[in-house]
Amino acid sequence: MDKRHEREGFTDEELEAARSELAGMRSRRQLTDMPETRRKELIERSHDLGLEAAPSINDRNISLFSRGFDPQFAGINTFVRSPYCEDINQIGGYDVAVVGAPFDMGTTYRSGTRFGPEGVRRISGVYDSYSPDLGMDLFEEITIADAGDIFVIPSNIEKTFDQIELGVDHLLDQGTFPVIIGGDHSIGLPDTKAIAKHVGGKLGIIHFDRHIDTAETTMDERMHTTHWSHATKLPNVPPTNLVQIGIGGWIGNHSGVQVAEDIDTTVISMFDIDDIGVDRAMDIALEIAWKDADAVYLSFDIDVFDPGYAPGTGTPEPGGMTPREGLKAVRRAAAEGLVGMDLVEISPPYDHADITSLLGARVVMDTLSTLVQHGHLGTRPTD
Repeated sequence: MDKRHEREGFTDEELEAARSELAGMRSRRQLTDMPETRRKELIERSHDLGLEAAPSINDRNISLFSRGFDPQFAGINTFVRSPYCEDINQIGGYDVAVVGAPFDMGTTYRSGTRFGPEGVRRISGVYDSYSPDLGMDLFEEITIADAGDIFVIPSNIEKTFDQIELGVDHLLDQGTFPVIIGGDHSIGLPDTKAIAKHVGGKLGIIHFDRHIDTAETTMDERMHTTHWSHATKLPNVPPTNLVQIGIGGWIGNHSGVQVAEDIDTTVISMFDIDDIGVDRAMDIALEIAWKDADAVYLSFDIDVFDPGYAPGTGTPEPGGMTPREGLKAVRRAAAEGLVGMDLVEISPPYDHADITSLLGARVVMDTLSTLVQHGHLGTRPTD
């Protein structure tokens, strides 16, 4: 007899109860009941814009010219094949605006993050909007548009900051949730300046990174190592509401640690995460970021992940987060609500098989879906 049949396990009732408690089973039920209104609209749109397929094609959802999700290797690269909003004056018609800030002249080591938005868009085409983890079809819940890229000035960091600040300010004026894809992390300063203007009270910041980024200057300029020391000088962005998660290693932290001490930011190192775990670390981070704040902004540097998972970045530092740790942490942050987010420091020239860009796209997708799940985006009631 097969030994598996001899073990004492669940009764039928216990097994069914255990199955019903699984998140995967709950999500399966939710997805089965979810309408496919927008998916059908996308199919109709693909026929209107891309014509009917050849008579030999049995699946009549397929169009002649690719204008939808499939095939994943075809079509024009927008974020997860979302509509491209060429007329930026119309961006207010969407819940979320994904915008590129392809600037890497603030980089102090390896460049290439100017290609980050392009890399994330390209590989994001492999994703559908359908998640069995979360029980969600994201495109059924919210509308997302790709706003293209802000026109940066490669030779001038300060003019670029002006462009990015004004661009993000426009998105917020239009009432959309901004997802800014860099670019190097120096864009955190103009991002924060734009967002802070749209927050009535204090703005908290949750910052994922291996590097502390609080130097006053690097090589006599504001660079991708200095943005938080300047952002926290804004009247409603106190440094005590800045939480930095994943900090550590041997690269690039020396000039910023004394500033962090002086202005009293909260630093949660990777050793802390090892010792107390992601959930406890995020309990502390959320308490600090939200203390007396009206809103919180998420700034996610891809190098917080161990370079074994994210090699395509300018300043890789071993010992960082695993994807499961990082994605769990951003979902915890998003569950409390966010006013905007950036994703920075993806450098496709140093990537392998697009895995860093793919992980970055996943950070965005998990953030948006969690915001929807908890009633912070779209029209879904709060769980």
